[in-house]
Amino acid sequence: MLDNLYIYLLPIFAVIIGYLISLILKPGSSSGFKLLLAFSGAYLLAVTVLELLPEVYQKPNSGIGVFIMLGLLLQIVLEFLSKGVEHGHLHSHKNSKSFPFLLLFSLSLHSLLEGFPLNQDNHLLHGVVVHKIPVAAILSVFLIQSKLSKPKISMFLGLFALMTPLGSWLHGNLPTLSKYSDYINAVVIGIFLHVSTTILFESSKNHSFNASKLGVIILGILLAYFI
Repeated sequence: MLDNLYIYLLPIFAVIIGYLISLILKPGSSSGFKLLLAFSGAYLLAVTVLELLPEVYQKPNSGIGVFIMLGLLLQIVLEFLSKGVEHGHLHSHKNSKSFPFLLLFSLSLHSLLEGFPLNQDNHLLHGVVVHKIPVAAILSVFLIQSKLSKPKISMFLGLFALMTPLGSWLHGNLPTLSKYSDYINAVVIGIFLHVSTTILFESSKNHSFNASKLGVIILGILLAYFI
């Protein structure tokens, strides 16, 4: 019962923490934030490759690779709509007060899908939470700089925070989804592979690695392996 509660609450807390970070740091330029982003990408990639990927290939399911590629392509489409918020891009529109429905749709679908496999893997839950914190910080900065009203910002972040727990709940309560869980997880793997590798190769200026970034990447991989 306690584990199920964590599945629902931790992603919500991650969004709250991300919002608080946005009030302290400047996600577009802070070196500390960029290191957190690199760590989250490394941890998410390691958990995906070490745990989630082998699980979907343990059963004799046909077409798993096709669904992984579909997930990767889906994430490319979603990032076209969100302008890359999932992996740390911040595109401010300070003069726009219109509600970003496409951004909400993209991030909500991404968050809903990433919630499906969390019932099966606590390590993946940690990876999603670590990934969601910098994403929520980037998103919060975007919303604040877009001059949206506080109620609209609260509604946006609230819906975004609830999507991952909703995905976990749907997976645990709809037998049809459980029946096709391996294929859904394969789509999620494709999403995670694209997001995490993009974070690792785009979070540094000129795509270069420095000692600090290399250190947090190694740390993220080791934690995912040993925890």
